[in-house]
Amino acid sequence: MVIRGRTGNTKFVKQMNREGILHQLRQEPRLSRAELAAKTNLSRPCVSALVEEMIQEGLIREVGTGESKGGRRPILLEYNVQAYAVVGAVFEGSDLEMAVADMKGELIAQRHTRLKQPVDGDSALKALEETLARLLAAGGIDRDRVVGIGVGLPGITQRRSGTVSHAPSTGWMDLPVGREIEERLRLPVVLDNDVNMMTQGEFFGGAGAGVSSLVYMYVGTGIGAGIILDKQLYRGSREASGEIGYMRIGDSPARRKGEFGVFEKNFSVTGIHGKAQALGLVVDPEESILRQLIRLSGEGSGPAEVLLNEVYHGWASGIANTVSVLDPEMLVLSGEMLHLDESGLNRIRELLLEWVPVVPDIRLAELRERAGLMGAVHSVLEAHSFASMPAGS
Repeated sequence: MVIRGRTGNTKFVKQMNREGILHQLRQEPRLSRAELAAKTNLSRPCVSALVEEMIQEGLIREVGTGESKGGRRPILLEYNVQAYAVVGAVFEGSDLEMAVADMKGELIAQRHTRLKQPVDGDSALKALEETLARLLAAGGIDRDRVVGIGVGLPGITQRRSGTVSHAPSTGWMDLPVGREIEERLRLPVVLDNDVNMMTQGEFFGGAGAGVSSLVYMYVGTGIGAGIILDKQLYRGSREASGEIGYMRIGDSPARRKGEFGVFEKNFSVTGIHGKAQALGLVVDPEESILRQLIRLSGEGSGPAEVLLNEVYHGWASGIANTVSVLDPEMLVLSGEMLHLDESGLNRIRELLLEWVPVVPDIRLAELRERAGLMGAVHSVLEAHSFASMPAGS
């Protein structure tokens, strides 16, 4: 929307007009000053003045000439996506994935950090701070060029307040994590659930591109789901949608406040490791537990085969409960489920065909660890449109 300068606060009107110009250049690259004036309904002198200002700031650049329509060939303009940057970070268990991207969302540099055990809130924030410094150095990006950071965290996150109300893996319970991250990093922060970030990344640029509704199911140290309905991320009344780890699937011992849910206690990576050890199976905690069970079962291990079938049954139960309520167009499997072989996928499909009336298209996630980063970057670009920053900042 363009606001004429005759009314309202002059500074606000100027900024809205800048935003209108940048919006047009993001939608349709390589426009002339005259074309921008026509599309924004601003006068040519106004457009020229604002364009020159933004060229000096590095937001817009001249990129050659267009076709003549009777006079001099017009100089074409382009939004400079490299002028500033955004950062995305996602925590999952003992891993931190972090990346810096340009204003188009293209990743420039990426780093993986293994967190020291046991993980707590303070050590996680310290790792975030240290990894950011190394990441910006690797990408050759000054901190002043960073618009903001999107952070995906396990647990129930309240985006507006910047608090994490329930995160058993880090011990964050009703804490203002967003404010603390902003103070440490000196950057605006967009906070969200880690699986929500992954869901948006896969929806915009992965297996879910082009569908209108999907469920993204992630199995790691916990179990969670992201839900897209009518192309919009569904968060629930208290932003706790997708917490499927609390389904009553598997053995259900009494649960104390702050602990993991029954489903994830039984069928998360940690839960499956516990079951394997109870059966006397020798497994490597650093290797995929599903891959090990598939291998041991193929080698003739009876306990491994029993546990593998129990895992398929448990995961299929969680999927059945979810899709029977939401009826999504697509189900995207991620985390430990990425190690499913064709036999395992077929077994889960067979169980679903027995249990639910309609089985969605089931696919493995395409972006893997990049899904969360792409979602985190997208959240910053969506929430912090650079055009809304004060002129000259």
